[in-house]
Amino acid sequence: MTHILAIDQGTTSTRAIVFDGTMRIVATAQQEFAQHFPDSGWVEHDPADLWATTVQTCRDALAQAGATPAAIGITNQRETVVVWDVATGAPIHNAIVWQDRRTAETCRALREAGHEPMITARTGLLADPYFSGTKLKWLLDHVPGAREKARAGGLKFGTVDTYLIWKLTGGKVHATDATNAARTLLYDIHKGRWSRTICDLFDIPLAMLPEVRDCDADFGQTTPDLFGTAIPIRGVAGDQQAATVGQACFEPGMMKSTYGTGCFALLNTGTTAVTSQNRLLTTIAYQFGGQPTYALEGSIFVAGAVVQWLRDGLKIIRDAAETQSLAEAADPHQDVVLVPAFVGLGAPYWNAECRGAAYGLTRATGPAELARAALESVGFQTRDLLEAMRADWQAEGAAPTLRVDGGMTASDWTMQFLADISGAPVDRPQVRETTALGAAWLAGQAVGVYPDRAGFAKGWALERTFSPQMEPALREARYARWKSAVAATLSV
Repeated sequence: MTHILAIDQGTTSTRAIVFDGTMRIVATAQQEFAQHFPDSGWVEHDPADLWATTVQTCRDALAQAGATPAAIGITNQRETVVVWDVATGAPIHNAIVWQDRRTAETCRALREAGHEPMITARTGLLADPYFSGTKLKWLLDHVPGAREKARAGGLKFGTVDTYLIWKLTGGKVHATDATNAARTLLYDIHKGRWSRTICDLFDIPLAMLPEVRDCDADFGQTTPDLFGTAIPIRGVAGDQQAATVGQACFEPGMMKSTYGTGCFALLNTGTTAVTSQNRLLTTIAYQFGGQPTYALEGSIFVAGAVVQWLRDGLKIIRDAAETQSLAEAADPHQDVVLVPAFVGLGAPYWNAECRGAAYGLTRATGPAELARAALESVGFQTRDLLEAMRADWQAEGAAPTLRVDGGMTASDWTMQFLADISGAPVDRPQVRETTALGAAWLAGQAVGVYPDRAGFAKGWALERTFSPQMEPALREARYARWKSAVAATLSV
């Protein structure tokens, strides 16, 4: 048994990937599921969809591979909140997704009351709707009888990994890993435990929170009826931390940026939890043997989602791949800037109320110019993160090197613009499924199938480096126009 099954439960789809003993992909299955938008800025998932697509994709991938895996690794969309009844296993409400902004007023009240410095000191995070804590508070406040039932021990809370572990183990294990716990706004990343102070502030019973374990801990076994035999769950990490592991960013100063629905850049800072002076997040990159490795993180809410908007909202493309040819055909004399603040802006702005805007539109602006502006917005936002990280990490005497992954990295045009606007080389690996690979490696090394960190890092392979080609003066002029567009968007 040298195969490993990775479950990659994302924001818009669930994938199951089987890796062989050399960490080569031998089978993949994927299913999309519905997104629910019950109000402006609200985003929900039906937990039944998350579970059903997980089971089905796992069964499909295992059938393709014709193998029984030695272990399962799980990686998941972070910050998304599920609360379920202990007795029945039934969720009390739809999952509230990380993109959801319904708790913006709650977060503003926390800031105005002066609570944010305390929250940041303990969790490394900001008082923002992005994180799980205020979403959980909203559920307890708005679902009739929920808080009383939670106090009586009748409800369990979890991010998506926790919910899947509970379901996979038949309700025997209620646990999460340190990377997911670190995104809840409830976990003290320095003391390695849930913060009673913050839970009391939000009126959240500690009893409903999961046990926090290492990324390669024992998370129980699947029930035999699911996949024909009991399979140990031996690796868990939030999607961005799993990608950090999959990119072998094990040394301080190494940095990865993942382009999925959103864009998330993590900079390994080792055993030092660096406090950002530029509104980045301090978080846990991974944890082994009870020792966390920390990271600075910048989160962009809309990256690949801007391409989905072109397809599903404007309907100017049928497939994401069309954006590259459109961008190449765009009129070079039109300087259209798109600020895709569809659900607010993340780092380093952290404004939950602002919404998207486009600047520089003319009568001649068409699908090509909008497509180019959409792709460029991802590069501009990434530079915002890089500027903040360079400032925070400068004192450490190291410059971050950027490794990229995720669906958007397939676009050479987008990656070249990223290198051009950032003024730094961009490294794309041979294996781009780094999130699933990270989860697989966590589980595989835990059961002795895969090598240790040093051995895994040696196997990382470069596919292509994109080097900056844009003239410095043009680069700075383009970036200045982007900053002006963001300032105008924030002022509305």
